[in-house]
Amino acid sequence: MKEALLYKKLPGKKVQCNTCQRRCVIANGKLGYCGTRFNQEGKLYTLIYEVVSAINVDPIEKKPLFHFYPGTQALSLGTLGCNFRCIHCQNWEISYAQLKPHKKQLDSHTLTPQEVIALAKKYHVAGLAWTYNEPTIWLEYTLDTSKLAKKEGLYTVYVTNGYITPEALDLIGPWIDAFRVDIKSMTKKTCQTIMRVRDFENILAMTKRAKNKWKMHIETVTNIIPGYNDQEKELKNIASWIKKELGPETPWHVTRFYPAAQLNNIEPTPIHTLEKAREIGLEMGLQFVYVGNVSMHKGENTYCPRCGQLVIERSGYFTKLLGVKNGQCKFCKQDLNIVDKPRRITKTQKKRKINR
Repeated sequence: MKEALLYKKLPGKKVQCNTCQRRCVIANGKLGYCGTRFNQEGKLYTLIYEVVSAINVDPIEKKPLFHFYPGTQALSLGTLGCNFRCIHCQNWEISYAQLKPHKKQLDSHTLTPQEVIALAKKYHVAGLAWTYNEPTIWLEYTLDTSKLAKKEGLYTVYVTNGYITPEALDLIGPWIDAFRVDIKSMTKKTCQTIMRVRDFENILAMTKRAKNKWKMHIETVTNIIPGYNDQEKELKNIASWIKKELGPETPWHVTRFYPAAQLNNIEPTPIHTLEKAREIGLEMGLQFVYVGNVSMHKGENTYCPRCGQLVIERSGYFTKLLGVKNGQCKFCKQDLNIVDKPRRITKTQKKRKINR
């Protein structure tokens, strides 16, 4: 176990975790909602510091990130647990995991931050991605590993539900290049139903903070579930918010739901629903709206919003750059909001100290 970075000691050996926005108050000998933070005698510990449940070399497009170092590969890592309990979770086996203090976690192994960097070098990847389950609950580990990654010139990615606290985001912010965030719904009732959280406004606020304060590259995803978040008004609200608060150049991925977890009785999202969602996003003024989890669909491709030329062609996870140069359309010089250069880390950020 490793002592958590962000928590407050309370009377009676209780603690308040300040890593995610649940801000759990945890009694002595108990776990927080995520199942990974344990109060032992008035001190909060993470049970997953070096615990890795999944590790793969993935195309960056699998995250999905389409405008961030397209065509590169990332060493992708996941751990156990989550601060959500999404009823449609595709990785529910690790997200729903129940951890036990002082015991080896099943179906996992340990990797130090140094060993992660060594693997990244071995497999010649361009960066690291914390994915498969929520990286916010892995804060201490992702922070230490991302610092090492930046020293080696590797990019860093959070694939996240966005339910991070401002304190945690500001701690990890200098070291993360891309923030790929889920916007599952913009109604409290639907959010409560599918992810057991009502205050989606805080997710939106943290997404804006990641972009505006920490200059992270942002891409958004809405996994469209039939009968839950597929109404036209809902999709218009999401698209409108992205355009207004993040900018029309921000990619929006509308992805196909497949039966999983507690929604095994729901059919996959009809293709025409995704196509309609893409149409809505474009009509609302977004420049890049992508159809996801559908093989060989033209909605995976990137077209220049000014001249209409096909600039990136995608087939599954095979990516072909046809008209991109220095993040611009090579045909008309339109800015495509494509990142292909590392974010500069200042000396001040390198010297930044962690306040417990």
